[in-house]
Amino acid sequence: MNYLELISVKAWADLKSEANRAYIGFLWWFMEPILYMGSFYLLFGLGLKMGGENFMYFLLCGLLPWKWFSSSLSNGSSSIVANAGLINQIYLPKYVLPMVTVTVTSMKFLMVLPILLLFLALSGFTPSIHWTALLPIVACQFLLVAAFASLLAAVIPFIPDLRFIIENGMLLLMFLSGVFFDMTRIDESLRAIFYLNPVAVLLKNYREVLLHNQWPPMFDIFYIAGFAAVVGAASWYVLKKIDRRVIKVL
Repeated sequence: MNYLELISVKAWADLKSEANRAYIGFLWWFMEPILYMGSFYLLFGLGLKMGGENFMYFLLCGLLPWKWFSSSLSNGSSSIVANAGLINQIYLPKYVLPMVTVTVTSMKFLMVLPILLLFLALSGFTPSIHWTALLPIVACQFLLVAAFASLLAAVIPFIPDLRFIIENGMLLLMFLSGVFFDMTRIDESLRAIFYLNPVAVLLKNYREVLLHNQWPPMFDIFYIAGFAAVVGAASWYVLKKIDRRVIKVL
């Protein structure tokens, strides 16, 4: 069995194990993100009355990709530490562990995404050929989360306190990425700074495609892919460096 097969087999085993731990089984994969998105809508949409008529759809198109991103980084960053027992028993290239976690969170996202698409279609957002642009957007996000999760997973065994910084940093990043507000409403000079954040660019593209039936700018796709490539190269270098050393600190 090669390592790509191992990643897919281990990811599927983790999914089944997680489903078996929940009383409602596989239904929890669908209910968790729905409850997650619903709680934010109750707070910001109904409680604080943010946004306009279509704020709920705007929020959902941002929250679902954000949930994928945040879950991948939160769980993937601790994947090497969490599997210390396995690492002490057999040799595995360390990139396998964060990639298993990212594969699990990605599969969950892909299971819930059709529900969002159906909900939008039933709410009057007519599906069009533009929705096919989700394919490169989702692919770019997968590369981005895999790159960041792998880099953080490689560093955390040596700097354990980084986990607390990540937890608080993710909350800050959620607000800076435009999950709850439309970037077009802020000053253009500030907007350019916000769009240096690849997650903000991702969320913008999801909304342009799903809510406005627009093609995402090619520059955005190449920017996210390039950002992921740079972080991915850094994570690969660090993982190779710590491959044999990490066992000493676990």
